[in-house]
Amino acid sequence: MPKLGVNIDHTASLRQLRNGIEPEIISCAILCESAGCDSIVVHLREDQRHIQEKDVYLLKKAVKTKLNLEMATSKKIIEVACLAKPHQATLVPEKRQEVTTEGGLDVLKNAQKVADAVSRLKGAGIEVSLFIDPQRKQIEAASKLVGMIELHTGRYANASLASRNKYLDELVDAVHYAKDLGLIVNAGHGLDYDNVVPVATIEGIEELNIGYSIICQSVFTGLGRAVKKMKELVS
Repeated sequence: MPKLGVNIDHTASLRQLRNGIEPEIISCAILCESAGCDSIVVHLREDQRHIQEKDVYLLKKAVKTKLNLEMATSKKIIEVACLAKPHQATLVPEKRQEVTTEGGLDVLKNAQKVADAVSRLKGAGIEVSLFIDPQRKQIEAASKLVGMIELHTGRYANASLASRNKYLDELVDAVHYAKDLGLIVNAGHGLDYDNVVPVATIEGIEELNIGYSIICQSVFTGLGRAVKKMKELVS
């Protein structure tokens, strides 16, 4: 049974619309934990379009489960991570113009840069994961640097119903290959209340990280109920 990590970035997106203090990010994290999530996930982007640097420091003090900081390999963000010391850092690709993360980190193409970031983060006592596409060559490259990966589920989540099984099979193969290499395997991106169950039933996935759909659902049901409903589906 996978654990559930809740990404609360878009609580901060609402706050930043007016550059105010509401909705308050710490209260959001505490409510998600109270509703049963297993970790809190935030992405500190270089442009700080939603999560701010100060949020990371405050969340590290407040989160009782696990704080998973998604981040690019930029020196500035690495410095913040080393100061804040989240329980986990997940390295992701980042483009300034993208609306959301568009794919996995290319570990093969950026091997030295990723290796340097991993070394710096591990040196600060932070567990490191790499967010990658469900491809064997990327998984193998990642296994030489870290003991944990997060598989990008976007192709599955965005596929038509007719082709979704193809990408589900891709994820199953990737999970099994990664487990054979001794990796801890998490997954996420684009998962929602309608498509999460098939992924949650893949043997070997330790945690699913889900954010946008939960925050959207919370508009109608409240955040606590939205988290509990997703936790039930994942379980």
